[in-house]
Amino acid sequence: MRDMHRAVAIMLACGLFAGLFAGVALARTDAPAAHSQFHVQLGSALTQPTSGRLLLFATDAKAAIAAAKDGKVDEVDADPFGATQASVAAREVSRLVPGQGVDIDTDALAYPAGWSQLPPGDYFVQVVLDINHDYNYGGRGAGDLVSEVVRMHLPASTTPTLPLTRTLPTHEPWTLSPSAPEAMRAALPEARRHTESIDFISPALSAFWGRPTPMRGWVLLPPGYDAKKPERYPVVYSTHGFGGNVDRFTGSIAGTWANMANGQMPPMIWVFLDESSPTGTHEFADSVNNGPWGHALTTELIPQLESRYRMDGRPNGRFLTGHSSGGWATLWLQTRYPKIFGGTWSTSPDSSDFHDFTGVDLYAPNANVYRRADGSAYPLVRDKGKVLASFEAFAKLERVLGEYGGQMASFDWVFSPRGADGRPMPMFDRDTGAVDPAVVAYWREHYDIAHLVQTNWPRLKADLDGKIHVVVGTADTFYLDGASHKLKAVLDGLGAKSDFRFLPGKTHFDLYAQGDDRQGLLKQMAWEMYAVARPDSERKRAAAAP
Repeated sequence: MRDMHRAVAIMLACGLFAGLFAGVALARTDAPAAHSQFHVQLGSALTQPTSGRLLLFATDAKAAIAAAKDGKVDEVDADPFGATQASVAAREVSRLVPGQGVDIDTDALAYPAGWSQLPPGDYFVQVVLDINHDYNYGGRGAGDLVSEVVRMHLPASTTPTLPLTRTLPTHEPWTLSPSAPEAMRAALPEARRHTESIDFISPALSAFWGRPTPMRGWVLLPPGYDAKKPERYPVVYSTHGFGGNVDRFTGSIAGTWANMANGQMPPMIWVFLDESSPTGTHEFADSVNNGPWGHALTTELIPQLESRYRMDGRPNGRFLTGHSSGGWATLWLQTRYPKIFGGTWSTSPDSSDFHDFTGVDLYAPNANVYRRADGSAYPLVRDKGKVLASFEAFAKLERVLGEYGGQMASFDWVFSPRGADGRPMPMFDRDTGAVDPAVVAYWREHYDIAHLVQTNWPRLKADLDGKIHVVVGTADTFYLDGASHKLKAVLDGLGAKSDFRFLPGKTHFDLYAQGDDRQGLLKQMAWEMYAVARPDSERKRAAAAP
């Protein structure tokens, strides 16, 4: 929740470029300009051969200096929350060795247009070698090679050379962001002492992948926990959204511990689950592409944890919560395994009814995720009423940054059938935006939560009724409130008990704030879970008192 996905932020940058380049991946003219070339090589300090995806970024120098706090530009990246605009070019490189260079044609694969179309002027340029092919998910990270930021005039009269001079360091997971509140910082040492890691090799996932496949996360034990005492605690299974991973739970762990320690949240065991993978987020779905993650969680990991910790192993002692892609994951787990969990509190979940896939009806005749029937563009990202990015721009930037790990590719890996080439079949054509109805039909029968609940309600009702809680802002950044309205309508039509809260004016990123309390919603949901697990608790009644 704290990070809300740096990778998503990177991808949002497409919205800043769309106005300048009309959202096209490569500009075409009747008389194409000569392609713009750059030469990249390993610097003298880098001695090992390496491979990966080469990403070259350029931004207008004057705009970048104006946007920098101190006038110094030490990084060029695709960042929607800065005041600069970046152009990106890419190519794959294999076994780049010291002393050897490689040329990159910045018109061959570029966003928002080939660099020969850039207006003449001064630019800051930087190159990154994404060695793990995970830039599309989390941005530049540990082990990636980067150049210095270079100011140059484009178009250049000769081929510029950029040396990759340094390797980015490993991230320390127990380091909080500079913006973390002081109370969270103070709680971190004690929270860490009460946290244990999960690194469980799943038999089911290992059989699927043909190699040992771990499930990772953290277990946070509440104040007063004693393995020798008979008391058992309700358990909250929490997972992150797109761009998160096992190393990015630190803020959530510290904040949750602090709130339990000062009595603002009830004592429960929190299990923070990693749902990241090389393909994006697997979302704990049982998928033909990613493997049986839901099955592995419910039949392998949870029993293993309950045998080790003093957990309340009854259904009304197990709860789910997650935000964004994590919101979809927990909503999916609750509806797919209703006998296992006592309720989900899913916030801003990804689309739970594919009649509204971030605003697009995937079931409409001749559906297209880029354009409406009248030719107007579908928006994908908004902020305070302003459209920041179109669906088309978002998808085409993702394609340049990498073939997999991006948000749109991640959906395919979770929801789509496997194609003849062994990869998931794309739901839509990346060039035209045209939706493949056969793929959408598969999505519907396997992962459209509203459709599945409606179809199977007679079987699900006894175990699912009253267990669905959804909270979303009416100004959700990614238009996710629309699908939540549709899911509510389906449940209401079935006469189901459910809890949907549409918070006026709240976005994807400020949903949890209540007044000055950035974790107000989390505290509220925790007490609601505790009331289900311990309906007669005096602690619950005391917390509810004015």
